Formats: sequence, C-alpha cells, structure tokens
Amino acid sequence: MAASRFLRPAGALAAAVILAGCASPASVRGTGDLGLVIERASGSVQIVDNTNRASLARVNGFGDLSHAAAVYSRDGRYAFVFGRDGGLTKVDLLQARVVARTVQGGNSIGGAISQDGRLVAVANYEPGGIKIFDAATLELLAEVPSTPGPDGKGAKVVGIADAPGNRFVYSLFEAGEIWIVDAADPRHPRTTRFRDVGKQPYDGLITPDGRFYIAGLFGEDGLVLVDLWDTGAGAKRILDGYGRGGEKLPVYKMPHLRGWAMAGGYAFLPAIGRDEVLVVDAKTWKQVAAIPVHGQPVFVMARPDGRQVWVNFAFPKNDTVQVIDVAALAVVQALKPGRTVLHMEFTARGDEVWISARDDDRLVVYDTASFERRAELPARSPSGIFFTWRAHRIGL
Repeated sequence: MAASRFLRPAGALAAAVILAGCASPASVRGTGDLGLVIERASGSVQIVDNTNRASLARVNGFGDLSHAAAVYSRDGRYAFVFGRDGGLTKVDLLQARVVARTVQGGNSIGGAISQDGRLVAVANYEPGGIKIFDAATLELLAEVPSTPGPDGKGAKVVGIADAPGNRFVYSLFEAGEIWIVDAADPRHPRTTRFRDVGKQPYDGLITPDGRFYIAGLFGEDGLVLVDLWDTGAGAKRILDGYGRGGEKLPVYKMPHLRGWAMAGGYAFLPAIGRDEVLVVDAKTWKQVAAIPVHGQPVFVMARPDGRQVWVNFAFPKNDTVQVIDVAALAVVQALKPGRTVLHMEFTARGDEVWISARDDDRLVVYDTASFERRAELPARSPSGIFFTWRAHRIGL
C-alpha cells in the first residue's frame, strides 16, 4: 500500500510531462524578451520580441496615448499602461488582448507598481493625487488627494516611483512638496509629507538601489533629495545651480529624469535648457563635469553594464542620438535613427538598443558594440518602448 501511494504521483507526473510534450511549440513561451511599444497616434500598443527583433501583435483600445507609460507584473505577462486620458489599461502580452481597463481620472501621465506586485498606483494631473488599485482586478482600493495648488485644485502629481516596502514616492508640482505613501495596508495608506522642497518639482526618480528619491525643480535651479533610509532627515537640496543658471534659456522639451543614468560611480543628468549632460558624483552629489552634446538632452540612459550612456534630444535636433563613453566622459558616436526620436530601450543585457522614430513610423534596432543598424520595424507614430525586464527593477 505504501509503495502504491508513492507510485501514483510519479505516474501523474509522467502523464503531465507527456501532455506538455504534445503542446504546440508556438503555444508555450516565456515573457522575458517581450515588450510593448506605445503607438501614440492610434491609441494602440505593439507587442514585440526583442530576441528575434519581431513584431508579434497590435492591441487597440488604449485611448489617448499622447503621453503614456507602462509597468509590468512580476511575471512579465501583464503590462499596465497609463494614458493621457486618465486610462489605466491592463494588457496580456501572451494573449495580446486588453483584460481590464478603467478611466480613473481626467489627465494622467504615469504610475508605478508596488514591490510585491499586488498594487498599481496612478499619478494624476487631474484631479491631482494618486489612486491605488488591485493589480489583479483593477479594483480601486484607495485614493490619496493632493494638496491644493494656488488655483484651489489638487496639485499635479509628477515623478511617481515605487520604493521598497510597498511605498510610492512622488512630487506635487504646484504645491512644491514630496510625499511618501506607505501602502502596506492598501485600503488605509499612510502618508509622509515633505513641504516647501522647492518651486515646481517637475519630475522625479529613484536610484536603482531604492535608497534616494530625487526631484528636479522647474521653477528654480537645483534638485531635491530624500534619503528613504533616513526620512527623518527631511528633504535636502543638492546641485544648486543645476538647470538654467543665471541666464533664462528657452526649454524646448522638459528632460525626463526617470531616464537618467547611474554608471561608473557617476550620475548623468540632462541639463535643463542647455546642450550639456552633467556628470555628478553619486556619493557626494556634486557636479564633477559637463559634457557638451548635440542639443538639449531629453533622455540620458545608461547601457545595463554602465559602460555607455545614450542621449536623445529635444526639437529641433531630435533626429540624432549620441553615445557617451563613461570611462572617457566624452561623446564617441552619433547616430541618425530618423525623424523625431522620442525614446530608447536597451535589451536586458544591453547588447542592443531599440529607438523610436515617431515621424518616420519606425523602430530602429542598433548593436551597442558596433553601432551597426540591425533591424527596422514599422510602427504607428511610436513613442515609449518598454521591455519586460523592467518588472524586476526598482523605480521602473
């Protein structure tokens, strides 16, 4: 009797293996090399395979994607897309279909997923504040209104990022504040507020180790840093003089701090309104160099191994991408992927980079060692490119 009890599970396992072996190869695959591309003009996303440099499917029904971002479930199967119209859309990459959608606000530009993958937070311009949803069902669990701005409306939320401990950190543009929301009890989140951090924080980021949250200031020069290991120390001003400096220069497109680079012990920052990438010591948070570049930087992104930093630019010089060698702190390559380059995304180990050229309706793939153009794929006014490796990185 004892022997038969042990044999039955073995037989069941053998049967399962046989059944799995009968499955079509096309019906079974991982998600680690998948991603999606925002097609802003048509409210659609394109699902892509970055190993085979192939388009797999197009999914419609995402609303206004004129400004959009995405995060991933921990298994990389589901993406959560945040649209300009306040839409939060959950898409299944393997089945290429929308599985849930809610229009939760009037104007939204981003969001984040919690450390445990169970919560999705949406940052709102209108009505301000954030909303926290169940990642499985998109059930609304909590709303955290923001401080009113000078017009009496809730301040716009910008620069939202996930932090360890199921926390969300973000900035309030008109109110000049930084908030940390602890969502350990998602129906009753607790908020820590840092007031008067500076004028008009316009974007924010969290360092890859999850320790520091840094917000850029549009209304004055400088950045603001919060040490999430020591929140009692308050918000600290760093890089005074960062930004436009004494001369108020035109800003053609606000740089995105979320795409900044940490490499070689340095942080590489887009200078606001200047044709420079600033190099900052990541221990002291003091500037050590400024690298002249082709135009006003928008995204400044490090290859995963940290040896290179890739930079794209604002109008009217947005047909060019430059590559900075981190060891030399100098530009070593310039590429022309196409008209209106909006975004870049590296493969997980950095052997290739995908670039969106919106006005040429195409994606361009480059080898990052040789700078050879490897492939081109058609896309409808592509902007953001988001690969599933982001599921395993803090702040992305």
